[in-house]
Amino acid sequence: MKEYKKDYNQYKKLIMFLTGALNVTMHGFFFGYTWFVYYSKKIIEPFWERGNYVMILVYVVIFLLFARVFGALKVGYLRTVDVTFSQVLAVICTNVVTYLQMTLVNRWFMDFKPILAMSVIQIINGFLWVWISRCIYRKLYPPHQMIVVYGQYDYEDMLEKMERRRDKFHVRASINISEGMDKIKEVIVKYESVILYDLPAEQRNIILKHCFKHAIRVYVTPKISDIILNGTDTIHLFDTPLLLARNNGLDFQQKITKRLLDLVIALPMLLITLPFFLVVALLIHLYDGGPVFYKQERLTFGSRHFMIYKFRSMRMDSEQDGARLAMKDDDRITPVGRFLRKTHLDELPQLLNIINGDMSIVGPRPERPEIAEQYEQSIPEFEYRLTMKAGLTGYAQVYGKYNTTPYDKLKLDLLYLENYSIFLDLKLMLMTLKVIFQKDNTEGVNKDQKTAQK
Repeated sequence: MKEYKKDYNQYKKLIMFLTGALNVTMHGFFFGYTWFVYYSKKIIEPFWERGNYVMILVYVVIFLLFARVFGALKVGYLRTVDVTFSQVLAVICTNVVTYLQMTLVNRWFMDFKPILAMSVIQIINGFLWVWISRCIYRKLYPPHQMIVVYGQYDYEDMLEKMERRRDKFHVRASINISEGMDKIKEVIVKYESVILYDLPAEQRNIILKHCFKHAIRVYVTPKISDIILNGTDTIHLFDTPLLLARNNGLDFQQKITKRLLDLVIALPMLLITLPFFLVVALLIHLYDGGPVFYKQERLTFGSRHFMIYKFRSMRMDSEQDGARLAMKDDDRITPVGRFLRKTHLDELPQLLNIINGDMSIVGPRPERPEIAEQYEQSIPEFEYRLTMKAGLTGYAQVYGKYNTTPYDKLKLDLLYLENYSIFLDLKLMLMTLKVIFQKDNTEGVNKDQKTAQK
């Protein structure tokens, strides 16, 4: 058995926990100072001393919840820009909730300038914390020296994605499964980590056990069957463990709860955004005199067809040559539409689809029937996405991109289905705030592509 390296890796979680605790403590300190100096004595019925400290504790808990959802403490795991942006979002969301909380305690609006000034200081502190923590992480944990073991599929797409994280991964070599298991076992022990890219199950299992024996870290691209197993229950009826895959989608109680959540959120959102609807409708109509809304046939639960609603972002003749996805720098998109697409605001009319019951707030994105048919020719499992209602946002929308391949989108959607919970829905709704302004999430497919495949 290979000995574990005597380095900082064994202390990684502790070190990152301490740096994260320092960040949270600083946020709590800034709020505590602001609370005692500006707010605590100005509320109508001031707290007793312990009540003030409870207020600070509640603030820290709220910040931790938002930081966990957005990944604001995941230095080394997420890109530096993502962690920084997550810090900003966590601060803004926490301070908005806290101001509303103070307003309720005071029973009237309080001066927002102190908490606004505190937010600016906290954001600056977040920038400094991310930079210092990143320096510590890079010093203690240099990129893993990795090798890719691949089969019949080209791994260049995966390699390109790994290269974007040179701070974390350094792919030094590759070897094809055809080289033989003895050669592969001999080579991979020279590296810290191994990527198993779409290997047949038999060979993959052999390599996995070999890496386990020698304490080598392994990254595996999952197959559809792996994701289904990921959502199984472990049953101990006798001395042989069983994995139970129910494979029946959401149960009745989950469907009812999900539907109630949809209505509770979609109805108020529709009322709040009605003024924006009117402004956007006017801008679209003034640009070319065409219709405001764009209707299109899509698929939802059980392969049922429905008409999806969007604000029209393309010219009226955009699909005279047939259906295709939006491309990078697509000249069919109008100036108004470009802004709507970048901010995802063109999707707002789908609140009507949600209220009508055709869609849910969270779920797989609805595909066009003709495009889904093309995908299913090469990926028969693509129809598995239809075991749940289509969604306005979802796992694939948050963790994928517009031009993510259909096979990878399928994997992400199945991960959501197999791990569904009401809390996961709430997390994905909040995560949508994070990705809504990220450019790579709205970037179209390459030119001459009609679908994300070809």
